[in-house]
Amino acid sequence: GQSERTVQTLEDMLRAYVIDFGMGWVNHLPLIEFSYNNSYHASIKAAPFEALYGRKCRSPVCWAEVREAQLIDPEIVQETTDKIIQINQTFQAARYRQKSYSYANLKRKPMKFQVKDRVILKVSPWKGVVHFRKQRKRSPRYVGPFKVLAKVGAVTYKLELP
Repeated sequence: GQSERTVQTLEDMLRAYVIDFGMGWVNHLPLIEFSYNNSYHASIKAAPFEALYGRKCRSPVCWAEVREAQLIDPEIVQETTDKIIQINQTFQAARYRQKSYSYANLKRKPMKFQVKDRVILKVSPWKGVVHFRKQRKRSPRYVGPFKVLAKVGAVTYKLELP
């Protein structure tokens, strides 16, 4: 239920940040947590911070508006603001993917590929298909694109893999 959805959202966010920030993703965890806690959640009809404390959190994005940027190094304010905006965009994209996933299954049609088409490959780090920097859950879900070399079965294709 709700906890599985939360874990899935956090995994999607972390996966995106591993790709965006590389090995420095750990340094961004506080901003990721901040972004998650200050994003609207339909289930509680508020952001978790607002639901817990009864008020909106004053974020670094608002510092410039209330002239607090003068008390702090402007470069730090700008850098933090940029990262929070980037994190929020990724968070919104992850939430949108999850929301539209069940609808996508209703409208899904079988895909047919031709030789020389380029496709992306869904990988399963749990089953040992592909390991990326041994980070398992934070590994990309898809790799590619790869060229289709031949059709092997009804839904299987031979790909040109590296």
